[in-house]
Amino acid sequence: MSDFYSTRRLPPYVFEQVNRVKAASRGQGADIIDLGMGNPDLPTPKFITDKLIETAQKPRTNRYSASKGIPGLRKAQANYYARRFGVKLNPDTQVVATLGSKEGFANMATAITAPGDVVLCPNPSYPIHAFGFLMAGGVIRSVPAEPNEDFFRSAERAVKHSIPKPIAVIVSYPANPTACVASLDFYRDLIAFAKANDLFVLSDLAYSEIYFGSEPTPSVLQIPGAMDVAVEFTTLSKTFSMAGWRMGFAVGNERLCAALARVKSYLDYGAYTPIQVAAAAALNGPEDCIAEMRETYRKRRDALVESFARAGWDVPIPPASMFAWAPIPPKFKELGSVEFSKLLIEKASVAVAPGIGFGEHGDDFVRIAFVENEQRIRQAARNIRKFMDGADQTLHNVLPLTKSA
Repeated sequence: MSDFYSTRRLPPYVFEQVNRVKAASRGQGADIIDLGMGNPDLPTPKFITDKLIETAQKPRTNRYSASKGIPGLRKAQANYYARRFGVKLNPDTQVVATLGSKEGFANMATAITAPGDVVLCPNPSYPIHAFGFLMAGGVIRSVPAEPNEDFFRSAERAVKHSIPKPIAVIVSYPANPTACVASLDFYRDLIAFAKANDLFVLSDLAYSEIYFGSEPTPSVLQIPGAMDVAVEFTTLSKTFSMAGWRMGFAVGNERLCAALARVKSYLDYGAYTPIQVAAAAALNGPEDCIAEMRETYRKRRDALVESFARAGWDVPIPPASMFAWAPIPPKFKELGSVEFSKLLIEKASVAVAPGIGFGEHGDDFVRIAFVENEQRIRQAARNIRKFMDGADQTLHNVLPLTKSA
């Protein structure tokens, strides 16, 4: 396997190390409270599954579908952008349905990247942002994940010193894993920067509807002229708890959308038609289910921050997303995120995602997902408190091994 070019460019999948420890603990009968993967536990709203069942029973819907999405689905996504962001999209040329936003990102990378092309990517960031381009033969230059002056200073340095010059910049707000949010002012500066430096902007808006402030999270496409250089990726995975349905979109710049659609036409026939019909029903349907989902995550967030603080672990309050980006408690920091995550499973029966899985700048953190109910989250905090109380003995046993490893 290691002889193949694309797989040779991928690092070891660090989440797998933690998953092995998790499986072993479960095998020994441990009740693991799994806050590791961002896998929504809430049910898909009934009106969406009803539409899936109804459509699946029609005889012709089992045939090949449309790779870039059936017309009704692309129109529904365009209508969603018009309602939510005041952004006008042409459903025929500026909307492509994807098999989740992850597939969209990977195939966009394939569509626009020549070997050696440089792409600016936040670090830490969701893995596909970097690895989609690495697998396509690209080169990643890291920029800070927070949407502030440091981001632009770093991006300017990267543009100045990269040979060849970068072709694109990736952004993702609300961010996974850090939960940072961006303002329209940031996006305005970003589009100006991209145009000044002849860059495409690839924006991942997977968590657009999971925000906890009074202001909804914006889209980069709200900025005048953004359509000249930007494509945005969205997904129904989190908004409607449809993660396993694999339904997402790329919208925006016509040239980029056409390139993505062309690559996809060689690779897939699109999602199963009943899924696309049900996805259109989701986008066109009542929005009370979105508000309920948001409120559920807000309550879980508050329960987590409050109960973990009582356990002796201060977790910053995330303004959006379904994750907390938690600094490893000082006395465990030396372990690094992988060993600390393993320790939490073994000693507290709590699973989290090691921060280094999102880039080397994440190694002092772990990502905690709000994918268990409030009662289970509070139980996780009690387990962690017990573990922290006995931490000196635990560290005495673990640290010497870690240092010599």
